[in-house]
Amino acid sequence: MRVRVPDATVDKEVETRLKSVGMNARLKGFRPGKVPSHVIRQRFGPQVRQEVVQDLVQSSYADAVGREKLRPAGSPRIEMDKAESGQDLVYTAIFEVFPEFKVAGFEGLKVEKPRVAVSDEDIDKTIERLRVQRSTWSTVGRPAAHGDRVVIDFAGTRNGEPLPGGSAERVGVVIGEGRMIADFEANLPGLGAGAEKTFAAKFPDDYHEDSLRGATVEFRVLVHEVAERSLPAVDADFIRGFEVQSGDAAEFRRLVRENLEREAAAKTQAEVRRQIMEGLLGANPVDVPLVMVSREAAGLQAEAMRSLGIQDPKDAPPVGNYEEAARRRVRLSLILGALISEQGIRLDSSQVEQRLKDLCEPYDRPEEVRKLYLEYADLMAQIENSV
Repeated sequence: MRVRVPDATVDKEVETRLKSVGMNARLKGFRPGKVPSHVIRQRFGPQVRQEVVQDLVQSSYADAVGREKLRPAGSPRIEMDKAESGQDLVYTAIFEVFPEFKVAGFEGLKVEKPRVAVSDEDIDKTIERLRVQRSTWSTVGRPAAHGDRVVIDFAGTRNGEPLPGGSAERVGVVIGEGRMIADFEANLPGLGAGAEKTFAAKFPDDYHEDSLRGATVEFRVLVHEVAERSLPAVDADFIRGFEVQSGDAAEFRRLVRENLEREAAAKTQAEVRRQIMEGLLGANPVDVPLVMVSREAAGLQAEAMRSLGIQDPKDAPPVGNYEEAARRRVRLSLILGALISEQGIRLDSSQVEQRLKDLCEPYDRPEEVRKLYLEYADLMAQIENSV
């Protein structure tokens, strides 16, 4: 966008400001407010003119954007024309705008809603997982078996060289839980406290670290301890540990069912939402402003740094890793924003209240969690955006 501001407008504003400066200027040899105008112009003129130009660029840009009914997606890059004395102020503003489009593919969108029913078997499995979470360990003198926990030192070498990050001391490994690669865990049964063993283990072809996919590594293992798991009985004391003060088994199962049904409903909603979003993205190949993608990618990079505990920006994952996800999120945001506008959708406070209730209920003290949400505007904004 090319903008022209008449030179007379610039000169008038410069004169106005120089008069204001002259009324307050304090220069050696002159009384306050009595400095001659030509001295004020000589001393402050260039600086005042620069400030006037900056301010007029900002105000004229905003006026022009409004007059042309444009929606900038970010700040402009300003390229000034060279101007001689007495010439108009002319500049070019280069910026991206929000795309204008009508949302397509909404009326004919087909969605398959999963039908989920919580069975008694599901409840039994959940209670069994809770027993495992509350289990205790007892040291045994026999060799390790599947399901036992072994405390080990291990060191890995590859082609005779130590494997970076491939060694540790006094690590607890529950055989069969899959925390270690399958070939590693398969060599642990039969080892007792004090036993040492050296074996080769092959990493899976889909291992998360590229350099180790399909690689064979030699490990040396020393066992310090073998312990077996003891599961608690599902009695009144066990049940009371889950805030069921009555200790009643039927009430406990009812609460477990309700929690499972809530989780199932959330998963169903998430799957329906995923299908809707995929459908809208496929039907609306909207061009997205690069400035928005850059901003979103930087936000995703910052989130990754927080989750990984990275403080130094030099150690941050490359921002390019997040550009594709950022582009998708920006497109979806633009599509949903347009859809909300087209459909005249307004936030329903009762739905916000219900979502808040659903989020708080699973906690032991839901009222305290609710109070926390209500105290922080950013947490409530997340709920409102979700609704």
